[in-house]
Amino acid sequence: MATAKSFSTPILFISFLLAGSCLSSANETKIKANVTIVNGLAYGFYRYICPQVEVLVRSYLRQVFSRDVGQAAGLLRLHAHDCFVQGCDGSVLLDKSIERTELPNLSLRPESFQIMETLRQIVHSQCGPVVSCSDILTLAARDSVFYTGGPDYAVPLGRRDGVTFPRPNQTFEDLVAPFAKTTEIITKFARKGMNAIDAVALSGAHTIGIAHCSSFSERLFPNRDPTMEISFFNILRQVCPAPNFNAATSLDIRSPFRFDNLYFVDLMNRQGVFTSDQDLFEDLRTRGVVISFAANQLLFFQSFAVAMTKMGSVEVLTGAQGEIRSRCNMRNSDNINDLVSVVEKDHMGSSFAMR
Repeated sequence: MATAKSFSTPILFISFLLAGSCLSSANETKIKANVTIVNGLAYGFYRYICPQVEVLVRSYLRQVFSRDVGQAAGLLRLHAHDCFVQGCDGSVLLDKSIERTELPNLSLRPESFQIMETLRQIVHSQCGPVVSCSDILTLAARDSVFYTGGPDYAVPLGRRDGVTFPRPNQTFEDLVAPFAKTTEIITKFARKGMNAIDAVALSGAHTIGIAHCSSFSERLFPNRDPTMEISFFNILRQVCPAPNFNAATSLDIRSPFRFDNLYFVDLMNRQGVFTSDQDLFEDLRTRGVVISFAANQLLFFQSFAVAMTKMGSVEVLTGAQGEIRSRCNMRNSDNINDLVSVVEKDHMGSSFAMR
């Protein structure tokens, strides 16, 4: 059973993983999801004003993941938490937002925010401030999947960064808690325009990442959750010997560092960590999807690309809405020294993009 300490995996293994990912996708075309694209978003949006943006993001992340492949899960989770609360507007990146201090987001990795700001600096230094932090985060999430062995899918771009904060408790209302049952999961996804297949596919992101004891202790104490396989229960009790124990374990015991379909095999063996994971197999409405994804990795990859594209379009700001932040962690109005130059360059870039 892998724990948080497992992320010190030898660089040799990680390098092999990344090289294998690159080679496996080198001769494949990116998956382009067959979904309706929100007005204002487009494939190749930065073709004229920052054509190298995807290369810049992918190149830097390759360096990051060669040092610590665990950061891929952190960026993927950051993107999901951003999109489900007030849409994909980069609001989760704002230091002053209540979104950052509410319980569901307290476990977001500090390194993810640092990586995002470094990516923004790299992109803006090459192109000027014409690419939004929300678009950079969308690309970072896609590359986190790609570099851990998952599908390489095209993402429509053109999002603008938000200038408003979510209302108090909105994270609790919108995000799926680890103890949620399938009915709640389906309901919350439906609010965002996604269906049960999307919910199962996006849950498959748990094929990478870790979970802390506090997020699944109710399945261990005072007694074993009957939907948890007994040997798996015994392993988790060793990781978390007491209800308030501060430790972590991998969400996918079979391939914790690789984005694949074995997470769904875990569920079929009743070895899902979260209630929200395991209940997808227990609930007859989603069990068939879990079984299909466990049997067919390509189907999972295709469905995941569709679901990510749909999630990445939730309540986005485009056109003249929002802004292009000069720093990902603050609105331009809170960073007045850079505001004038950002507005001028952003206007020039937008005008050029309309030609």
